[in-house]
Amino acid sequence: MAYEVAAPKYVRLAQTLQGRIEDGTYPPGSLVPSENQLVQAFGMSRPTVVRALELLKRDGWLESRQGFGTIVRGRPEVIERKSQRGRETLERAESTAAGRLIEVDQVPVPPRVASLLGVPKRTEVLVRRLLVEEDGEAVELTSSYFPAGLVEGTSLADPTPLPEGHRAHLEARKKIRFDHVTERVSARLPSREEAELLGLPEGEPVLSVLVVACDVSGQALQVTDVLLPADRQELEDTYRLD
Repeated sequence: MAYEVAAPKYVRLAQTLQGRIEDGTYPPGSLVPSENQLVQAFGMSRPTVVRALELLKRDGWLESRQGFGTIVRGRPEVIERKSQRGRETLERAESTAAGRLIEVDQVPVPPRVASLLGVPKRTEVLVRRLLVEEDGEAVELTSSYFPAGLVEGTSLADPTPLPEGHRAHLEARKKIRFDHVTERVSARLPSREEAELLGLPEGEPVLSVLVVACDVSGQALQVTDVLLPADRQELEDTYRLD
């Protein structure tokens, strides 16, 4: 049984500070609170605060200016230009992917996927799990979840790799249209099975890109959890699939 593990404290603090930048609490050009102030405000240790600030500096949200302190830069350009991994996931043909399809099965829906798909907890959904490899090394694990009603009349339950992407397959078989994708990126610890598949040592975090593909009404058609050996704060991006 897989258990979801909370992101490290410094990642959660970075997420909180990023949220305050995005909502205007810390506008571009302003000073963020000092390390001492953050330690007092959040009840966290100085090393945790320092690590959170370094994470935000690394990703372009903050910068240090000698004689001034830590300055808010605002939303980094790299985020606006970031790879649309959701599109890649939806359009990748399993039969030609650099990896192998390791599971096609009905499974109890993970709690966070249940809320996104709008299905009751403990409902069984179809999962297609693809392990992507480069030079014999696992670099990505994708688990795509589909509600039962969407699977009927398709080849999604077939254990054979699909020759086209999930989006093309569903739009052709179900006469539906994917309209937009939301990506939610967070750091977490992998389950034992996930760590073994990715070849990660114990305690090594992964970057989870939760890809939610929706129709024009906002109804989720598919949720894919893309796991990468990485550790970053949570980001969210929405874009059209036209």
